[in-house]
Amino acid sequence: MEKIVATRKMENGIACYYGKKGKEEFETFNYSELIDMKVNALDLLNDPKNYAVDPENHRIVMVK
Repeated sequence: MEKIVATRKMENGIACYYGKKGKEEFETFNYSELIDMKVNALDLLNDPKNYAVDPENHRIVMVK
């Protein structure tokens, strides 16, 4: 799991950036995938640090 450091709204979903500054990578999720994972897209955009991404399994989980 990698902590999400930033998010960006895209046309069909959200891009989640993770990693260290200057070496950031990203994983994109469409809205249907977010709904299936029970992730609130607006909350993900407003508070990305509350989430982590698993790029190998293409999953997002809430971390608090």
